[in-house]
Amino acid sequence: MNSQLFEAIEHLEKDKGIDKEVLLDALEAALVSAYKKNFKSATNVRVDIDPEAEKMRIFSRKEVVSDDSIENEQQEIALSDAKEIDPNYELEDIIEVEVTPKDFGRIAAQAAKQVVTQRVREAERGVIYEEFIDREEDVMTGIIQRKDHRFVYVHLGKIEAKLAESEQMPTDEYNIHDRLKVYVTKVENTTKGPQIFISRSHPGLLKRLFEMEVPEIFDGVVEIKSIAREAGDRSKISVHATNPDVDPVGACVGHNGQRVQAIVDELKGEKIDIVEWSNDPVEYVTNALSPAKVIDVIVDQEEMATTVIVPDYQLSLAIGKRGQNARLAAKLTGWKIDIKSETNAREEGLVIEENIIEDDLLENIEDIDDERLFQ
Repeated sequence: MNSQLFEAIEHLEKDKGIDKEVLLDALEAALVSAYKKNFKSATNVRVDIDPEAEKMRIFSRKEVVSDDSIENEQQEIALSDAKEIDPNYELEDIIEVEVTPKDFGRIAAQAAKQVVTQRVREAERGVIYEEFIDREEDVMTGIIQRKDHRFVYVHLGKIEAKLAESEQMPTDEYNIHDRLKVYVTKVENTTKGPQIFISRSHPGLLKRLFEMEVPEIFDGVVEIKSIAREAGDRSKISVHATNPDVDPVGACVGHNGQRVQAIVDELKGEKIDIVEWSNDPVEYVTNALSPAKVIDVIVDQEEMATTVIVPDYQLSLAIGKRGQNARLAAKLTGWKIDIKSETNAREEGLVIEENIIEDDLLENIEDIDDERLFQ
């Protein structure tokens, strides 16, 4: 019976990846419990486990006390009796006497099974928790296992993660057995075991996808400064290159748009505006309102607010459908943004510095031949 127990421990270590010492500690606790229960003993006992010899022994532990002060014979021994065992014993010494029953291997196996199973389960949970706690704020690929009115359950290899309704993308279709990239938002170690919470709508998913698709971001040459996201619809991301020779927007877009398109495909068609970050709020807000063209930006540093003036025909584009473009730009930059048409701005007496020339105006000028231009 002892041999079978130790073989089972070796198997669990290899099969489950659980440290043998954890299992042996569980077995020790189980043996102490089994001894006290089966032999109705209140004695302090110690278990000695020898995996090499495949032996288990039980020792009764008693404290040496003076002959006239014994209160618990199961836990104490008189000094005179201790001297008969070994003359060197003194007061407060601990005497250990082997009390292993002949059939204890069988009893121990039966009694220890439930306790060891519980400890093994706890150890397995600990291994899973330690593995997944390192994956917080990371992207993982899982397979949809099932779903109900609250969660989509995604299998991540060793555990099932929960994708709450609030973390789902409205453009996603969650079909059983589909593969899905998810962002790990939180890992908790609960009494029921590790709980993994994931998201498809978190801005962190967009950040990690860019890190995966754009080597310059992964290498640190291009830095993601900020992300504003309305999942499934539209996002804005600002980037900055530490190397002045690197175009951060171009690196993220990729040749013929291949890099950003791979991310758009993963996010089921979510539109992504990639803009260049700037320490200058005028330039940064201008970039953030892309694709709208901006005439001027008036900055109020104290209120962290800006008044943005755009051509009349660009007003709707700058604000965006249901105010989305302006809302995302404000979230991206951290500045309040009040957008005014050029006509309204002039009516309100705002001083406009026309420091940004329209791209389409430049194109029109280039189409005019030199002779007509200088007549």
